[in-house]
Amino acid sequence: VQLVESGGGLVQAGGSLRLSCAASGRTFTSATMGWFRQAPGKEREFVSEHKWRGGRTYHVRYTDSVKGRFTISRDNTKNTVYLQMNSLKPEDTAVYYCAANWGPSTTPVDVTYEYDYWGQGTQVTVSS
Repeated sequence: VQLVESGGGLVQAGGSLRLSCAASGRTFTSATMGWFRQAPGKEREFVSEHKWRGGRTYHVRYTDSVKGRFTISRDNTKNTVYLQMNSLKPEDTAVYYCAANWGPSTTPVDVTYEYDYWGQGTQVTVSS
């Protein structure tokens, strides 16, 4: 399994970025896809989760600090999950990682140890 992120960069506060994560090596529609981030000196934290079940979006979840600003989506025809980030703030600065979980559970998956595979990360820097 391989996860490859792209789309990070430097942006001013209030700006937008869209991160992409392309997955390969396993059936994408069976995967719960997540985004995490890690700022310098801090632990990796949950950002968002997208769960696909029964041919539809089963649920999406966000950490409180990004609700209303970030949107997770997926394109199963491209085996890709996206994170649209609007109204970015300096505190959003971090390395962003996508992750995949192929477990059968329909419960939320928002901790690092529940994800089986990780991308290499992409840097997002928001200047004030």
